[in-house]
Amino acid sequence: MIDSRLSANALAGLLGDWRSREPAYEAIADAVRVLCLDNRIAARTALPAERELAARLGVSRTTVAAAYRSLRDSGHIESLRGSGSVTLPLGRSRITALPAGDGVIDLQQASPAAWPGLAAVYAEAAADAAAIVARPGYDIQGRPGLREAIAAHYARRGLPTDPEQIMVTPGAQSAISLVSSVLSGPGDRVLIETPTYPHAADAFRRRGARLIGVPVDTATGWDLERAAHAFQRAVPTLAYLMPDFQNPTGRTMDARERTLFAEQAAAMGTILIVDETTAELDIDRGRGTTPYAALARAHHGLRVITLGSFGKTVWGGLRVGWVRSDPDTLRRLLGARPAHDLGTPDFEQLVAQRVFAHMPEVLAQRALQLGAGRDALRAHLADAFPQWHVPEVHGGVSYWVGLGAPVSSSLVLRARSRGLMLSSGGRFAVDGGHERHLRLPFTGTPQDLARAVEILAASWADVAAGAPAELLDAVV
Repeated sequence: MIDSRLSANALAGLLGDWRSREPAYEAIADAVRVLCLDNRIAARTALPAERELAARLGVSRTTVAAAYRSLRDSGHIESLRGSGSVTLPLGRSRITALPAGDGVIDLQQASPAAWPGLAAVYAEAAADAAAIVARPGYDIQGRPGLREAIAAHYARRGLPTDPEQIMVTPGAQSAISLVSSVLSGPGDRVLIETPTYPHAADAFRRRGARLIGVPVDTATGWDLERAAHAFQRAVPTLAYLMPDFQNPTGRTMDARERTLFAEQAAAMGTILIVDETTAELDIDRGRGTTPYAALARAHHGLRVITLGSFGKTVWGGLRVGWVRSDPDTLRRLLGARPAHDLGTPDFEQLVAQRVFAHMPEVLAQRALQLGAGRDALRAHLADAFPQWHVPEVHGGVSYWVGLGAPVSSSLVLRARSRGLMLSSGGRFAVDGGHERHLRLPFTGTPQDLARAVEILAASWADVAAGAPAELLDAVV
């Protein structure tokens, strides 16, 4: 079955700078493997015909035929009569040639291990099992007690909130998907940071929205000139932002950046979707952060939808997130929600409600854990890669490392063959690019992070051996 087709122009744009020192056919095949790996080419997508792609890439048809043959051999595509070459769903073992055994280091999710006190909270919640199962179990808006706890948490951070402004969801991604489906549609313009959280971009793309990228740089922050121009020319329906410890750059908006986005959004009638899943992962900034939605008090007409979750602060397996919004927007979301799901599991909500009583302890433990990982990773990278640019970050979950050359996909593919799973820089792009960057999470254990850098060093040597001559000075 084929779900979609990819034109030669579209695939060429995704491939970017695919050439390397390896044979052209294998360079093309490797680039397609990374696109499949990052889900930038979905399973069951028909690739362009050999002749069409060869003409677009400026290579022989024989070269493209050899690339497709290599992809068939590695289990990434199959040939169907009348349909050509079609991508296959990738199981973990077929993503690339992973080594045997349990020694794989997975740094794709950028999610720390569970907060150590969580098991005890689960046990406490289980003691209330009789009361839980006495309820109907269907609750579109969320348990009143949990919504009260979320509202109180916002109030402590400087944003008075009524529990009726809160809807509980099965994680932040569920909230993003619901918001995008209700508030955006085909052709709508959505302003979004680049690089950005890729699953948010995917959610808007599925709605047929047109994404307008605003660059975020680890050194200079948000491109305010580009942002103002995008607001005024595109008049976006929505804007998706991560103002605090942005994923993947780790950058935090200053007062000037926050104000410009608020002013432009209010003037253009753009709804701001503010993702706060990393906002409280402060390592050493030394101060709390007031939720972005508090700016609505100073900017008449500003509408902010705030998304939060426990995925990064408590545990990725605790699938509880939430939406904070104005009552009218929340009513629209609640009305549309049954088509997506019928509520968040009751037991998980009770666990989350109890966790809020421990939040100071949770955040203090996270600061120590992430700080140790951040500092260890930075030291290892400085020893192994003095030529890389590793930015200063004061919180969040990752470094957005500058490699100095557009080799991120090649490096990721070779690292995976040695048992290190990462996402290439291009996975976080809105309009392509970011091949000169690599997201390196510091959420792993010190031992895993040390081993990860060892694998990167060996993989970097492979990349240097296969890099085009004009890149060698940057790579070696």
